Amino acid sequence: MLLSAASGAADAFVFICVGQVFAGVMTWNLVLLGASAAGAGEEGVALRVVTALVSYGCGVAGASLVGERMWRRVPLMLLAEVVLLAAGAGLWAARLVASDTDRLGLLVLMGLAMGIQGRVRATPTNYFTGTLTSLVGRLAVGAWRSDDGWTAGRLAALVAGAALAALTVRLWPEGGAVVAVAPAAAALLVEAAAGPGRAAAGPGKGKPRPDRGNPAGAA
Repeated sequence: MLLSAASGAADAFVFICVGQVFAGVMTWNLVLLGASAAGAGEEGVALRVVTALVSYGCGVAGASLVGERMWRRVPLMLLAEVVLLAAGAGLWAARLVASDTDRLGLLVLMGLAMGIQGRVRATPTNYFTGTLTSLVGRLAVGAWRSDDGWTAGRLAALVAGAALAALTVRLWPEGGAVVAVAPAAAALLVEAAAGPGRAAAGPGKGKPRPDRGNPAGAA
């Protein structure tokens, strides 16, 4: 739930402050890419979308390599995410992001962080269409599961993180990116406190979640 909140905050901040793209929702970025190819959308959005896609992909690739080769990999990946988010928040708070090129650099940091987060655990924390599809489908047929409350909680955390980030941008523009850092750092502390036994399970391993493997896919 903490990582879901971080995802919502990061995407809201990037959408509002960097330029009508997302750091972690690649499905929507692909839609924007297609629209921009047809001449729709803001000027320069195609470059921002490609930057987000490449950055996210690099984050996923790097986290995948770490997940295969390193001990205590989950805390390490979360630490990398927190460092990237904090770097972006620091640059934004210091008003060092002034030009379009600077914004692309900030987008790279946020995209890398979200790509890493996407590989931290098998349970989705930054893409939720499949999660929502599975949850509503089970509700429709009366097949509610005991842990669906946590699934709904992640969706609520996503919305709350986005709302808090948007509110922060309105009231304290320089602190807009900080909202994403706090829950990610809290998730790192929770993971570190869980000890090596839990971390050994690694990303993508352990008990399957009910929102995985659904026909709609995870994204």
